[in-house]
Amino acid sequence: MKATCDILIRPLLDHDPYLTPYRAILERRILRAVEMEKRLKGKQKKLCDFAQGHRYFGLHRDGTGWVFREWAPHAEAIYLIGDLTQWHEKEEYSLYPIKNGEWGIHLPPEALKHGDLYRLRVHWPGGNGNRLPSYAHRLIQDPKTLIYNAQVWDPPVPYRWTQSTPKEKLDYLLIYEAHIGMAQEREGIGTYR
Repeated sequence: MKATCDILIRPLLDHDPYLTPYRAILERRILRAVEMEKRLKGKQKKLCDFAQGHRYFGLHRDGTGWVFREWAPHAEAIYLIGDLTQWHEKEEYSLYPIKNGEWGIHLPPEALKHGDLYRLRVHWPGGNGNRLPSYAHRLIQDPKTLIYNAQVWDPPVPYRWTQSTPKEKLDYLLIYEAHIGMAQEREGIGTYR
């Protein structure tokens, strides 16, 4: 791990020697980032494989209806609740365990329609509660209760993209925006690591 950190930090310090006094801090941050990447990837080979989770998890149409999948490794039971169940747990909307903390349900095409609201009722050891799906495609807030719910987004006329997908395949990550101040964790009053 230290060797990986050295490989990553050497070009940075060569490019900007004024960062040399901060080497220890930069090493800590790089090691933390490398550890997080390992944790997120799991058994997958690339971080982009993890980033494509939205294509598998969440609510999707398939050839025979709707498929919903959620990752909840500590759940004992999960129910899809919402407009389709009058916000009550119903056995026919109970998710089944798939593998390794993955849960799923297959629903007929008429079970959901564009604009329906839903969320999950998750049961875990010692309790239960309502949760938003991890991979919801759309969330809306009720103006009266201020509660957020997932919303089925399946308009009769899908959005038509005006720009084509870029053809260039990049071997590096493009970062749209980064906030260094937000990335820091506080470790005492007025001090940052």
